[in-house]
Amino acid sequence: MSLIQINKVTKIYDGTAVPVKALNNVDLKIEAGEFTAIVGPSGSGKTTLLNIVGGLDIPTSGNVIIDNVDISTYKPDELVNFRLHHIGFVFQAYNLIPVFTAKENVEFIMLLQGLVKAEREKRATELLNAVGLGDRVNNKPSELSGGQQQRIAVARALASKPSFVLADEPTANLDSATADSLLDLMENLNKEFNMTFVFSTHDQRVISRAHRIITLHDGAVERDELIKQNQ
Repeated sequence: MSLIQINKVTKIYDGTAVPVKALNNVDLKIEAGEFTAIVGPSGSGKTTLLNIVGGLDIPTSGNVIIDNVDISTYKPDELVNFRLHHIGFVFQAYNLIPVFTAKENVEFIMLLQGLVKAEREKRATELLNAVGLGDRVNNKPSELSGGQQQRIAVARALASKPSFVLADEPTANLDSATADSLLDLMENLNKEFNMTFVFSTHDQRVISRAHRIITLHDGAVERDELIKQNQ
């Protein structure tokens, strides 16, 4: 079975005067090791789809199966636990804890998982070295550039040893050189460790790197193009 399987998922937001159908009967499969971009105009459903795949939102109808588990049947506390152990997140706004050092930010998710201190510290240090920030372990986010903060966010996303990483507009706040450097890092992680990345993006820099491009329009899959095979 596919790593991620979306079966006839519809999402309707009905808290407004006119209900909004953000997703319309979406069917989608994503295999382990993909480097996939979900694209489309604003309001096409990209972020909604990513949030549903990540268990941050639930579908109005349909099923979301991750690692052979139908998470669309889960209660909120079950979703929290599933996300903690299975899914890594990288957000546009970094979402680092400002009073924590780089190392403490990466460690935090492992603390929630219940890992012992020695194991947390070892893995956090290894991950920060892997993203090129081994010399910044004791710096707080305010002491780092946007690109460095986003690299910490990538290290944090990998800290839980997730099945895949969801990245929502991860390059939106970065200049071209920094974005390219971050994408180089993600591509290397994909190639060397078969880490699955799913992006929601408007950024042509991300789109040009993607192995597969899924285009949404009005909440439905308009095109699904395989650009190159996963290596």
